[in-house]
This record gives sequence, C-alpha cells and structure tokens, in this order.
Amino acid sequence: PYKEYLEHILEYLMSFLYRTEPLQDIEKIFTKLESEFEEQWINGEVPGWENKGTEKESVLQESAVDLDYYSTVEELVELGPEKLKEALTARGLKGGGTVQQRAERLFLLKHTPLEKLDRKHFAKGDDLKKEIALIEMKMKRLCEILDEVIVRTKENAEKKLTLTYEEMEAEREEEEVQADSESDDEDQQIYNPLKLPMGWDGKPIPYWLYKLHGLGQEFKCEICGNHSYWGRRAYERHFKEWRHQHGMRCLGIPNTKNFNEITSIKEATALWERIQAKQGQNKWRPDLEEEYEDKDGNIYNKKTYTDLQRQGLI
Repeated sequence: PYKEYLEHILEYLMSFLYRTEPLQDIEKIFTKLESEFEEQWINGEVPGWENKGTEKESVLQESAVDLDYYSTVEELVELGPEKLKEALTARGLKGGGTVQQRAERLFLLKHTPLEKLDRKHFAKGDDLKKEIALIEMKMKRLCEILDEVIVRTKENAEKKLTLTYEEMEAEREEEEVQADSESDDEDQQIYNPLKLPMGWDGKPIPYWLYKLHGLGQEFKCEICGNHSYWGRRAYERHFKEWRHQHGMRCLGIPNTKNFNEITSIKEATALWERIQAKQGQNKWRPDLEEEYEDKDGNIYNKKTYTDLQRQGLI
C-alpha cells in the first residue's frame, strides 16, 4: 500500500510539472537521478536509507560463513538449516527451501560475485525497499523543482484557514467578478493577423513555436480525400489515424508500414500490386512444382503426370 501511495503522488507531481513547466525534460532528470541512486544505494548513502549498508555488514559479521573453507555443497549441508538461512538472508538471498537447496544457493557465491548473481535467487524484500527508496528520491527531486509553487500553495492554504466567514465570502465575490471580466475579454475578437493556430488558452500560439514545429508547412494526402495536415509531426502521425486508415480500407489495401509516407492513390495501388506479385512468386504451386516419377524413372510435374495418366500413356 505504501508503495502504491508513493506511486500515485509521483504520478500527480509529474502530471503537474508537465502541465505547468512543459519545457522541463523529466525523462532526462530521472535518467541522471537513477544512475546517482544506484551508486548511492550500493554505498548505503541514499537519504533516509543510510543504515542499509552498515546493518547488512553487521548481520554479515554475525552470520559469517567463509566459503573458502568449503569445497562442496555437502560440506555446507553439515552447517544445518538455521545457519544456512542466516547466511543467505544476511546477503539478501532467499532463505527458504530444503537444507540441500539452501546449501546449493549459498555455494553459488563461491564462484559468482553477489552483484552478478541471477535476480531469482534474491529475496523480494530488498527489491521492494530499493523501489520505494528510488520513488522517494524522484519525489524529492520534483519537489525541489516545484519548491516555489509548493511554498505558495501552503501559504494560500494557511491564509484560508485564518479567514472568517465574511472574509471568505468577500474573497469569493471578488473572484467571481474577476472571472466575469476575463470572460468578457474572451468574448472580444482576438487579433490574429498571421492566422496562427489557437493554443489551449484560446489565444494564438507564439510565432516562434509556430515556426519551431513547422506549422506553416502544408502536407496534402490524396488517400485522405486531399485533406491538409499542417506541420511534419501532424503529417507523420496521420498515417495511423482513422481518416487515413479508412481511405486505405476503401482502396482495399492493408495499412502497413510499407505504405508510410505514401499519400498518392496511384503510388499506393502500384506498390500493393508489386507486393502481391512478389508474394505470388514465392507461393508454393503444387501443379507445377510437385514432382512425380513413373515406373521407368521419368520425372514429371503433377499437372503433366495427371494428363498422361488420364490418357493412359503411363
């Protein structure tokens, strides 16, 4: 439950950051953070989880089993189930199973370093702790980026808690008046001489953004009924959208990757014919390619053999 709770908070923080600061590269931030986390986790230096390494070392010392003194699994079996379990759990490995299985699992460390051992041998508890620690670290990083917003939100919440009923009503009325004036502004005709596309706020997008995405570049698609797509991104995306798929279905052509970047009906039809012809050449044709042999050792294809047999010649 705690991990799910953290995941929900992290998802909300990421969503908020995407909406309020779209130029922040969250993936890049997380990639760098994950590499730092791995190094800190190994050294037991992750904030809030610093004792992990020292705890493990003390447990290892208490349940120390020096594998250099053991040359076979059978020798380890003699230690008994409890001693083997302590040695395994101290190293973060599964401690269950029979005495033989525990000894075999521990004996793997004689020739294989712990960090290179197959993950299936490790107990799930350590993995869960590591995942929780990573999520917490990601949340802290996002909170650092959103520090000013969080401070303002707390101040606003604290301010509202101190307001009387009359003050809250006065503030609400003020917000309603402000909202009405904003809606009046929206009703006024928007000045847009360059005919720029509208953004999420109902206003023309900035000209630099318009140029950056190449939204002045028109792409027409004959298969879509000569529909226009503005910008390279919208053009590339449309090959998977319903309008293009419907056009391809009407032509009787499957909308596969072979037909990406093809917008002409003539080109699409010609390519489909070539693909069908190629598929026909590679198809097995039993009438011509299946071989039959008569009693004299003569070889015929199926069609010829059947004709000669029907005529009584063989």
